Formats: sequence, structure tokens, C-alpha cells
Amino acid sequence: MSLVLGIDGGGTNTRASIAEDDRVLAYAKSGSIKRLRVGAEVAEENLRKLLKEVYAQAGVKSLRAASCGIASSTMPGITEWVTAVFHDFSVERSEVVGDEVIALDAAFHGGPGILQIAGTGSNTIGRAADGTRESAGGWSSRLGDEGSGYWIGVNSLRRALHAHDREQPTKILDAVGKLWGTHTVDELVNIGDSTPGPDFAALTPIIDDLAEAGDPVAVDVLHQAASDLIEFVLLVREKLRRKHNIVGEVPVAWTGSVIEKTRLVHETFFAGLHAAAPQMPVATNAVVSLDGALWRAKRLAQTN
Repeated sequence: MSLVLGIDGGGTNTRASIAEDDRVLAYAKSGSIKRLRVGAEVAEENLRKLLKEVYAQAGVKSLRAASCGIASSTMPGITEWVTAVFHDFSVERSEVVGDEVIALDAAFHGGPGILQIAGTGSNTIGRAADGTRESAGGWSSRLGDEGSGYWIGVNSLRRALHAHDREQPTKILDAVGKLWGTHTVDELVNIGDSTPGPDFAALTPIIDDLAEAGDPVAVDVLHQAASDLIEFVLLVREKLRRKHNIVGEVPVAWTGSVIEKTRLVHETFFAGLHAAAPQMPVATNAVVSLDGALWRAKRLAQTN
């Protein structure tokens, strides 16, 4: 029996769980540990606070193994920093991988498949049977991440401003102005263009509500988000089939609040995939990435 820790360090929240065999002993949640998002000092504070809480819940002082999936794992110094914190918390063995890795393993336990991530950011990753990976999108909030919460927020404002210029109807500027406490379009633009900027992903629920009420700009943005996510899945599917000689269909899993909680995106995403590839298996429920981190930690604990 080995005590293991799994961490899912997403762009907005961080979740951690300690398990012993198949029994979960503790679960805790904190703010983001993504340094690019919250800064090194806040990320450090959030990680240590999270570990203290989950250790206290489980009543443990040391662990056999830990796996941490974090969105910025490839950035210089990230692995070293997380590993050093694990050392302070008496973790015997540890790894730091991308958040897409733990999500893939939550869905497929090391096997082949395609994962569509659509939360604060977005990414599409496919894995062949030999472990080779193919991807599409995921090129950061400024350069890509189409279909993500951030993309939805930014592009809703962009299109709403274009509609404002054309004197076309939309309530997006009023709704966002109310949230941000602005009274004019110029004030709203100044906040939107500030550095560091506002949390554009947090606008997604507002855009969702407006789309449900029939706002034409909001509806168009959500349909475009879903179309982009569909296109990425089909592109990765094509790469896997062409480059890895895959016969038959590749299973698809997904995770992230944009697909899970935004009805128009959810329905359009599923309908679009079914229309393009009727035989392709698509999971009905979201992947829980933290499960993949625990699965990887358990494997790590078993290595000699």
C-alpha cells in the first residue's frame, strides 16, 4: 500500500487529492499555481496552502509518489520549483507533466485516443498506441486557444465593438460594462486593453446567458467556438490515421467548462463530430483530470 498525491493545476483553479490504493483519503482546492497567470509568489503560496490542507485532511506527513499536471509545465524552472516544494513536503518520488498529459491518462489510461480540452485555455491532443502524440491548437491565449473561455471572452468583446460601430444590436457591451463597473465604451476598452488585463475567461457565463436569450453576437461567438473545437478534433484524428496507420475510429474524450457548461457549444460540438464522423466514439461525460494524476502517481509509486 502506498500513499500518493495527484494535482491538477489548471489555469484558474488547482485541485489535489491523496489516495491509498483505490481509496481517496483527501481532496482540496486552491487558486491557480500557473506562474504566468498569477505570478511566482502567489503560485507558491497557493501550492503550499493546498498541500498543507490536503495533508491535514489525510492525516499524513509524507507520501510515496506525486504527479502534478500543470498548464505551464514546459516553462523554464517550473519542474524544479514544484519538485522542490514536493521535497519540502516529504514526497519520495514525483513528476511534473502538462495538464493535457494527466487528462489524457484520465481518459485512456495510457492508451490511444483524442482529448479535447476547452476551459480557460484550449488544446487538442491525440495519442497513438505507441505513445506518439499529435496535436492541434493550444498556442496560448494571445496566439491561439480557439474555443476556450479566454477566446470566447475576447472575441465576444471584439465582435460586440464591431457591432457597435455598425449600430447592430447586442447587449454584450452593456453586460460586460456592468461587470467591470464602466459607464462608457471608452472606459470598457481601457480596462480590456490594460496590462495585466482582466479575466476574459470569466466573461463566458455572461456570453452564455446572452446567447440563451438570443443575442446574435453571443450566439455567433459560441457557434464559432464549437466549430473550432470540432475542426481541431478532426485534424488530430486525420493526423493519427494518416501518420500512424490507424484503422477504424479513434475514441474522443473531452474536459473543460466551455464544453461541459455552455449548452450551445456542447450541443454544436457533439452534433458536428457526429455529422463528420458518425462512427467515432465520443465520451458523454467530461474527463476528470485529477483522476489521471492519481493514476500516474500510483504507477510512479510502483516503480523500483
